[in-house]
Amino acid sequence: QVQLVESGGGLVQAGGSLRLSCAASGRILMTNAMGWYRQAPGKQRELVATVTRSGDTNYADSVKGRFTIARDSTKNTVSLQMNSLKPEDTALYYCNARIIATGTLQISDYWGQGTQVTVSS
Repeated sequence: QVQLVESGGGLVQAGGSLRLSCAASGRILMTNAMGWYRQAPGKQRELVATVTRSGDTNYADSVKGRFTIARDSTKNTVSLQMNSLKPEDTALYYCNARIIATGTLQISDYWGQGTQVTVSS
């Protein structure tokens, strides 16, 4: 089995910063892309940022210049540094990883349990 465990999040005032972390563990053969998604109440889950094995990053337009994604492939961890937070960033944030588990020959998507980020105005 593969597990993704998130940490960080919380309540912060607009303009503040938070850092999210996620660690993948278990029967992992290889980790491909990792990333963060978020879902606000009444809205669909949306991409926030992703990073490939080679370090290429992709950001939602709404967070470019404010959020930074980073990964440590040796530890199967990914982080999201969020600066200049806005009330519209309030959401449940999910870690995602595309992983080939041992004993399988295919990439599967794994998700964390979600961590709440609330930005007050």
